[in-house]
Amino acid sequence: MSAVLSKNHYLFTSESVGEGHPDKVCDQISDGILDECLRQDPESHVACETFASQALILVGGELSTNAHIDVQKVAYNVVQRIGYTNPDYGLDCNSMAVLNMIHSQSSDINQGVLGKGLDEFKGQQGAGDQGMMFGFACKETPELMPAPIMFAHKLMRKSAELRKSGEVKWMRPDSKSQVTIEYEGHRPVRIDTVVISQQHDAGISYDEIKSTVMEKIIKPVLEPAGLLDSSTKYFINPTGQFIIGGPVGDTGLTGRKIIVDTYGGMGRHGGGAFSGKDPSKVDRSGAYMARYIAKNIVAADLAERCEVQLAYAIGVPFPVSVLVETFGTGIVPDCQIADAVKKVFDCTPAGITKTFNLKRPIYSKTASYGHFGNSEFPWEQTDKAALLKKEF
Repeated sequence: MSAVLSKNHYLFTSESVGEGHPDKVCDQISDGILDECLRQDPESHVACETFASQALILVGGELSTNAHIDVQKVAYNVVQRIGYTNPDYGLDCNSMAVLNMIHSQSSDINQGVLGKGLDEFKGQQGAGDQGMMFGFACKETPELMPAPIMFAHKLMRKSAELRKSGEVKWMRPDSKSQVTIEYEGHRPVRIDTVVISQQHDAGISYDEIKSTVMEKIIKPVLEPAGLLDSSTKYFINPTGQFIIGGPVGDTGLTGRKIIVDTYGGMGRHGGGAFSGKDPSKVDRSGAYMARYIAKNIVAADLAERCEVQLAYAIGVPFPVSVLVETFGTGIVPDCQIADAVKKVFDCTPAGITKTFNLKRPIYSKTASYGHFGNSEFPWEQTDKAALLKKEF
C-alpha cells in the first residue's frame, strides 16, 4: 500500500517504448518513406501510414511527389536496423510481407497548400490541415523537458545500446519503460516507481533478467539524477515472461504513441500524430514550432514552465491563434509574452519550414525516443532567447 503523500506532493508518470515496439516499428517505416521522398524530391507532400500484424506490413496513405519509392526496400531496411532479423522475435525482415496501398494526394487539399485556394491567400503557402498544436518546456532537466518522459526515454536508449552492441545477447527488440516521479509543486523530489518490460529469448531465468535490467539499465541511467531512494519500487517484466513481442504480440500502427512522442502527458496535446507527415502538415511542423517557442521562453528565464498553443485553418497561411501559458511562473503577464512571440517567431507554415529547413530527410531519427529533448533537432535550439529578452 502506498504511503500518503504530504501536502503539495503528487505523483506523475510517463512511459516510453523501444524501437522494436510494434507502434514504433510503424512510425519508423512511415518516416523512412517520408525521408526517401524528401531525399529525391524536397517538394514532396507525404501522409504515410503503416500497419503491422504478424509478418505483414501494410503501408498506405497519400503522396504527391516526383520521387520513386521502393516501399518494400524501405520497410526491410527499417526492420533490419531495429534488429528484427529472426522469426522468433515477432517479426523477421527476411520473410515479412509488405503491401503497398499508397495513392496520390487529394487535389482539393493540395491547392490550398500550394497557395491556389481562396483569392485572399493566393500565392501563399497554406496550412496542410486545420488543428491545434501544443509545445511545452520546463526547467526540470537540462533538455528543458519534463523529467518522467526524459528518464523513460533514456532507459529505452540504454536498452537498445546493450542489445545492439551485443553486450546482452538475450535481449530482443520490443521493450517498454515507465517512470513515476514524486513532485513537490513543480519540483521533482524522488523517483517513486520504475517499470521496465524487456523482450527476451526463451530459456533465460527471471533472476538473470531482473538483475541485468537493474544493474545495466536502471542504475546507470537513473542513479546520477540522485532521485532514487530506499522506497523506490521496481517492476521488471512484471508479467514474469516477455518472449512473444513485436507485431506478433501486438498489432502496430503509425501515430499511436503521440504522448510518448511529446511530453509524456505533461502539458496538453492537440491530438495530431507526427510520423509519415511532411512539414506542410502543421500537426507536425506546428508542434515543432510550439516546442521551439516554449523552450526559448524558458531558456530566456521568462518562465519556469511554459506551454504554447498554435492553431491553424487548412489553406490559411498564418496561425489563427497563439496562446502562451506559464502556470503562474512567468515574470510578466502571459499576454505580454504572447505579443513578444508574435514579433520574434514566424509561425506561418512557410516560415516554420524555412526556420528549421524542414524539406530535408531528417525525420527517421525522430521516430524513436521522442521528437523533443534531442539537441540534434533544429527545433531544440534556444537561439531566440536573447531576442525574446530584449522585448522586456
